[in-house]
Amino acid sequence: MIISVASGKGGTGKTTIAVNLALSLNNVQFLDCDVEEPNAHIFLKPDIKERISAFIPIPEVDEAKCNTCGKCREVCAYHAVAVIPPSDSGKGSVLVFGHLCHGCGACSLLCPQNAIKELNKEIGVVEIGTSGDMQFIHGKLNVGEIMSPPLIRQVEDHIDPSKTVIIDAPPGTSCPVIAAVKKSDYCILVTEPTPFGLNDLVLAVEVLRKLKIPFGVVINRSDIGDDKVDKYCQDNNIPMLLRIPFDREIALLYSRGIPLVQEKAGYKEKFRILFDTIKKEIS
Repeated sequence: MIISVASGKGGTGKTTIAVNLALSLNNVQFLDCDVEEPNAHIFLKPDIKERISAFIPIPEVDEAKCNTCGKCREVCAYHAVAVIPPSDSGKGSVLVFGHLCHGCGACSLLCPQNAIKELNKEIGVVEIGTSGDMQFIHGKLNVGEIMSPPLIRQVEDHIDPSKTVIIDAPPGTSCPVIAAVKKSDYCILVTEPTPFGLNDLVLAVEVLRKLKIPFGVVINRSDIGDDKVDKYCQDNNIPMLLRIPFDREIALLYSRGIPLVQEKAGYKEKFRILFDTIKKEIS
């Protein structure tokens, strides 16, 4: 079973839920797919045993073969290629903007002159290790890179279907989130009972319904704010999986990088009940 943990906004406690759920179960594989700011390792403290460079294919133009026909520019959906036509002063040229390239390969495949080949550009690293009996995998995007979905997909290439897989997804509702959750059997949406929390929860719910992924909600810091998140979930028949109160002791544990299931009695059982609820929802 693959369970992703996501949130419409950052700072709701997504990693807290993912880490503590993983620590409450057996035969678990943990994937931190928040590759721009991975932080699950702070709590799980894995022993990293393997590092694999992650690449994206970037086109390179052979100007000796290129006749600046413009086909590469036409097929590039991301405007990563610009063609300067020939003029009286000289031959034209093709400009490739690597940061815009998604590595789809259309330009090299459809070039009539076979003038484009692809070179691997390193965008980050996938690190693999263990935390106790748990397998731990995360990605780290290189500073300055803007294309995280290819790295997320390379992290998810290591999914072990024989284990219960917990995926810590990036915050928000954009392309990185889609890349992280689309293989999930179930998604936990973590929110907080505030106007911002509700607004972004609604966006996340719309995304998961488009993807046809079953989901439920965890409310973190549940005793602050108002009851509008509860009413929204009731009106839309969204399962309420767990509530975690606004607790100073939990905040102190978090600030020290200590998972709450290791120090707070009863929480490991709560997360196991949450997992059993998810299994029933799927079945």
